[in-house]
Amino acid sequence: MRSLGGMMRNESASPRFTLDTNLLVYSVDSAAGLRHDLSAEIALWAVRQDCWLTFQAVSEFYAAVTRKRIVPANIAAARANDWLTAFPCAAVSAEAVRKALADAVGRRASYWDALLVATAAEAGCTLVLTEDLADRTTLSGVEIHNPFMRGGGLTRRVQRLLKL
Repeated sequence: MRSLGGMMRNESASPRFTLDTNLLVYSVDSAAGLRHDLSAEIALWAVRQDCWLTFQAVSEFYAAVTRKRIVPANIAAARANDWLTAFPCAAVSAEAVRKALADAVGRRASYWDALLVATAAEAGCTLVLTEDLADRTTLSGVEIHNPFMRGGGLTRRVQRLLKL
């Protein structure tokens, strides 16, 4: 066992991971079709695993779904509050900002994507599920994984991660 982010963690356990904003948005956007269904399933099962959310992803979720009028503000706020209660959450640190600035200047990722990944890395996450970054790449020591198969459905890796 080792301590990560103030919590004891079993080395043989599934990797600690996080969900990017796009999955949170899809989970409430019924117009997203299959991505809506799959993202809602990911969020449902991720809460039972070693999944942390970043305060940034929850905040971006609220901003995106209210700006695009996907759901009313009160529904978006309720969902964000549910996630803040259900998941451990990681806050941005000065060091994560520095890392994100360096990655953005080095053109490895947009500033906001780099900040989310750097924050997740500080929380002990080794994997981020997202559709917005290059699949199978690494940023800040965190592997990027697109959870959606090309023909539909969740990748086998995500099925194993969520114990489906």
